[in-house]
Amino acid sequence: MVEVGDKAIDFTLLDQDRKPVKLSDYIGKKNIILAFYFLDFSPVCTNEMCSFDSSLKEFEKLDAIVFGISVDSPFSHKAFAEKYNLKIPLLSDFNREVIRKYDVVHEEMFGFKNVGKRAVFIIDKNGIVRYKWVSDDPRKEPNYEEIKKVLSELK
Repeated sequence: MVEVGDKAIDFTLLDQDRKPVKLSDYIGKKNIILAFYFLDFSPVCTNEMCSFDSSLKEFEKLDAIVFGISVDSPFSHKAFAEKYNLKIPLLSDFNREVIRKYDVVHEEMFGFKNVGKRAVFIIDKNGIVRYKWVSDDPRKEPNYEEIKKVLSELK
């Protein structure tokens, strides 16, 4: 379980282009938003990823990078990103390792087993978790303004 004040747990996942993305490569360079979501193409997840993507310029001004993370394959992520013209990296936790490390697993939801909860972690440039939001309700989206506020305080 990862809590505010903890050092972020490192991981390497493939993005939608099947390129490895290692969390620790961004430590010291950017503030990091990890946005865990249920599944590609589901209505609320689509809205969430599009909301993060439409705020990309604001996040860049706050010296932050956004990573969307779900258990979908890189191939699904690629189709999802192309359909909605998403520019944020979408990381595939197909083997469910990262959702377990960050303790954001729905053991069963809507007939799907071991999928990610909707959750947001903000990690500062020192690799410390500065914000954590986890919802057991997959229909609930994060508070985007709160995320921007936390980032503005880190800048």
